[in-house]
Amino acid sequence: MPLSNLNQEQLLAATCRSGYNLIIASAGTGKTSTIVGRISYLLNSGINPKEILLLTFTNKAAQEMVSRVSKIFGNEIAKKITAGTFHSVSYKLLKELNLNIALKQPNELKTLFKSLYEKRVFMDRSDEASPYDGGYLYDMYSLYLNSHNNEDFSTWIKEKSPAHEIYTLIYEDVIDEFNTLKKEYGYVNFDDLLTTMLEVLGDKDFEFKEILVDEYQDTNPLQGRLLDAFKPKSLFCVGDYDQSIYAFNGSDIGIISTFSKRYNDSNVFTLRKNYRSTKPILDLATKVIEFNERIYEKKLEVVRSEAIYQPKLLAFDELFSQYEYISKLISQSQTPHNEIAIIYRNNSSADGIEANLREFSIPAKRKGGMSFFDSVEVKFILDILVLQVSNNDMMAFIHIVEHGKGIGKAVAKDLFDALITLGDGNIFQGLFSPNPSINNPFDNKKVKNQQLGLFDDFLELGSVSKYKDCNFEESFLSNPILKHPKLNVDSAKYLYDLYLLFKQLRRTKNPESLITMIGSSMAYSKIKEFLSTKRATQKDGTINPIQKTKALAKINRKAMLLKNLSRNFSDLSKFINSMILGGSELSEGEGVNLLSIHASKGLEFKEVYVIDLMDGRFPNRKLMSKGGSLEEERRLFYVAVTRAKDILYLSYAKYDKIKKLTFIYSPFLKEAGLIKDENQ
Repeated sequence: MPLSNLNQEQLLAATCRSGYNLIIASAGTGKTSTIVGRISYLLNSGINPKEILLLTFTNKAAQEMVSRVSKIFGNEIAKKITAGTFHSVSYKLLKELNLNIALKQPNELKTLFKSLYEKRVFMDRSDEASPYDGGYLYDMYSLYLNSHNNEDFSTWIKEKSPAHEIYTLIYEDVIDEFNTLKKEYGYVNFDDLLTTMLEVLGDKDFEFKEILVDEYQDTNPLQGRLLDAFKPKSLFCVGDYDQSIYAFNGSDIGIISTFSKRYNDSNVFTLRKNYRSTKPILDLATKVIEFNERIYEKKLEVVRSEAIYQPKLLAFDELFSQYEYISKLISQSQTPHNEIAIIYRNNSSADGIEANLREFSIPAKRKGGMSFFDSVEVKFILDILVLQVSNNDMMAFIHIVEHGKGIGKAVAKDLFDALITLGDGNIFQGLFSPNPSINNPFDNKKVKNQQLGLFDDFLELGSVSKYKDCNFEESFLSNPILKHPKLNVDSAKYLYDLYLLFKQLRRTKNPESLITMIGSSMAYSKIKEFLSTKRATQKDGTINPIQKTKALAKINRKAMLLKNLSRNFSDLSKFINSMILGGSELSEGEGVNLLSIHASKGLEFKEVYVIDLMDGRFPNRKLMSKGGSLEEERRLFYVAVTRAKDILYLSYAKYDKIKKLTFIYSPFLKEAGLIKDENQ
């Protein structure tokens, strides 16, 4: 966007002198235009585009900004700007240094972590607290990496949960084993991209003349250290403390609030003109957020003069009548479905509203719960693709094999280690042509250490006679991995299905062809049958056939979507990395937008419904008790409300007849002046 299109405040910020500059940009004040204006100013000033680094909260935001720059300066110049999230930029720079790294999806390494954790036995136990389970410990370690202030993990855990001090030796040993294995196989998750980049910056300088940071309020301590490690000569940070909503991921509002103290001779600019929302909507949002402490003073001005609709409060006697009424309102609305959003604090709210929309034949797309790429059916396909690129990817192997009946993570890792042994370092060699001189590939004793929860896990070999009626190929039946004592006929049949699939996949490296083969395989059919049955199983144990058909259709749709995405790629590695880095930003389908508040960040809609505004649900008291705060919940409310441009509905219910729960309205409704009578 040319600088001439900016208002006076935006122009003043975009053309500020080099140095440490913070721009407070509230919702709807044109921060994207200001950032693009700043990049235009830098380029017009003779700065080489290669010397500009743009860090955004999503890759989509970076692409939009670079696209706008390309319309002014041309694609050749725009594409030289290094732009993306902290994670994607770190990945790009690390790959340029030719480091041997294999990027994994955000939650995938959790599988490897849990397989190591499941081998541990906690002999000594605290009366006050049981040990964390493997998945939760993994999440806690991730939070530690992003939020610690240079203390070690044990100290950090003891400060958060003193009762867990007794377990810290085992916790740390599992983490050490996990990090050693990651290093051995070159695995990195998103946390590792940043910690590795931080290490690299200790020895190498990247010559960026200016670093621009979007959504600065959501920066966490690790990202803050990384930013300083770049030794920026000039910083242009854009954010809004009222929209800091990622404390659960380690973000620290103190980073934006102490900007002026941490950087000498810094400047703070404020964008006050709101172009998005009507005055009634903005007045409501401002009235509530002013209950939070003011960090930088700001007074928003509404640019839009029209105000046809006042925000409306909807109160219901029963929870599901709320969802039904909202679905009815949407069915009668003149607003196009893609310009309508239903926003909720808890993902459980989405299930009820989605079901009611379906009853009214209203299409909906959902984003902000489980990522498309976190679903078992999609991860299964991607992990098989990963093995085509990197044969010895232990984590991908574990994640695929663990789904076999009676297998699980620990046995899957045993099988991986055995195939490595049988194949002299190559799992496919071990699967198709095992070393005939090795009879027991499981004889892999670890050193016993009861203090660290490690015990002798030597396996007595089982017999393969139980598979005599399975019609396996002789080459598979003779493989020593079938002697694992925990394998049964069903699990062996599953391994055989994978064996046949891997043989078939040797024919091509084309992503679309590979996904087609996987989708039509017996192994994937078993995954689909298992998942659709599980998702259709009711509380009494019976299976709802209609739900099963719908679940199966959803699984097939996801496989088709992945296949469609693959058509843009001929290189398998590039396809896999693109899916991992951009995975969390993908939503499925068309229609009304169903969004968690975190997923709604940065978006805007003509018509918005913020639902389930009951105390306990929003604010979420349970999360507040685990380290959240009422101030952060209030910021979440502010973000949700300011997604609306023209029409805003706020709703709550007084009773849930299924769970037999009674609710009272959210305190934010009272703060907004919508609740005046205590009996409302």
